[in-house]
Amino acid sequence: MNKFIYAGLSVVLAISFFALGRMSGSACVPEVKIAKPSLLSKIKTNKVLNVAILNAPSTYYMGSDGPQGFEYDLLKSYADHLGVDLNITSVHTTKEALSVSKNPDIHISSASLTKTPAREKEYNFGPSYFEVQEQVICSRQMIRQKTFPRDIEDLAGLNIVVGADTSYSETLKSLINDGYDINVTYTDAFSTEELLSQVASHEIDCTVADSNIYAINLRYLTEISLAFSISNREQLAWILPKNATELEKDMYGWLNVYNQSGKMAQLKDHYYSYVLFFDYYSTKMFYHRIKSRLANYEEYFQDYGKKYNIPWTLLASIAYQESHWNPNAKSFTGVRGMMMLTNNTAKLLGVKNRLDPEESILGGTKHIKEMIKSVPEGVEGENRLQFALAAYNVGMGHIYDAQRLARKFGYNENVWSDLKKVLPLLEEKKYNQTLKYGYARGSEPVKYVESIYNYRNILENHLDDDSEIGVGETK
Repeated sequence: MNKFIYAGLSVVLAISFFALGRMSGSACVPEVKIAKPSLLSKIKTNKVLNVAILNAPSTYYMGSDGPQGFEYDLLKSYADHLGVDLNITSVHTTKEALSVSKNPDIHISSASLTKTPAREKEYNFGPSYFEVQEQVICSRQMIRQKTFPRDIEDLAGLNIVVGADTSYSETLKSLINDGYDINVTYTDAFSTEELLSQVASHEIDCTVADSNIYAINLRYLTEISLAFSISNREQLAWILPKNATELEKDMYGWLNVYNQSGKMAQLKDHYYSYVLFFDYYSTKMFYHRIKSRLANYEEYFQDYGKKYNIPWTLLASIAYQESHWNPNAKSFTGVRGMMMLTNNTAKLLGVKNRLDPEESILGGTKHIKEMIKSVPEGVEGENRLQFALAAYNVGMGHIYDAQRLARKFGYNENVWSDLKKVLPLLEEKKYNQTLKYGYARGSEPVKYVESIYNYRNILENHLDDDSEIGVGETK
């Protein structure tokens, strides 16, 4: 009997221990599952933002001072906002950018990508940061041949090439479906910039490009010309991963602050403002004189640029703006020489002969250096150089006056993009009569600075193409 009792107790105890074990085990399981870290959290933890970006003038390229480009600078600003490093994967066509965007290790794909209905079905776009139009770009030679198109109907019979899987290919396919006679080839072998180059050399008649891409390349490819626009305003945006809700939310907030702070306006001004001053014939002449005149004086620009820590291409561009690299240049006001120095300025700088090109370049370099030093302390970075150039043209006193006007209108007195808004007001009596230094032709320094930057950009691009200077070399 006792055996049965002990056996029964053993079974009861075993069942009890088992039940307690199940109960204690279930008590250890949390009621709420731990959420997986978001993509944004991973980026901040790893301190790296992985970006695929198109290697092109409108987006990203290696310049004389390292990586640059409108979209690169914008991405770098966002990476700085996150407190992380920017890790670049370079792509060469829109098609490649779209393909790489599907790589799970890529956080952002940047390639001047427009938000089209077809793309939005397949990709997750972040906030819009730029507005463009698609434009038909054709060879200037066609103007002389009287075959230059003025509307869509004129495209019939022309040799047109655009990139495969671009918004341009979508637009042209839509026009063809609507009944327009367009002979177009779609290629993934060339970028939009390469196709623009083929238009410039008239290997093809026309291509299609966004307005910002055309504007930047117009400085380098003088034989391309805008025919007409074939789209309404479209938005550019970056492609983000599908699971990037927090990243997208953060990006919207950052971009809103970036716009409101005026930094976006400064960035657009830096890359696009001088396009407004493009002149076909003067730019063609500039290219000609790079070959025919610059070589005679390049050594002086390089030597004194290095000595005074000023980019030599900037000094050469100032000299071209002043005298077209003519050492015997003279104006009706009495300024003379390569850097067009006044007699008094030349004496102060120790220049004995203004017509001696080396003396003139040395004097002009010293003068620019002094101007940079005299720019108010609150002006920083590239703005400091732009203020100095404006002062070289109009005098530092008028720059101080313009800063006062900027404060009056609520602008940032220490950034060039705001100062150039008020400089032309120095020509108006209702403003200049209240200022210390009075009247000035305020629109001239604006054109002066923009023209110099335009010449410098063309010059550096030309020299890079010819491999005469390399990345990292002092300019």
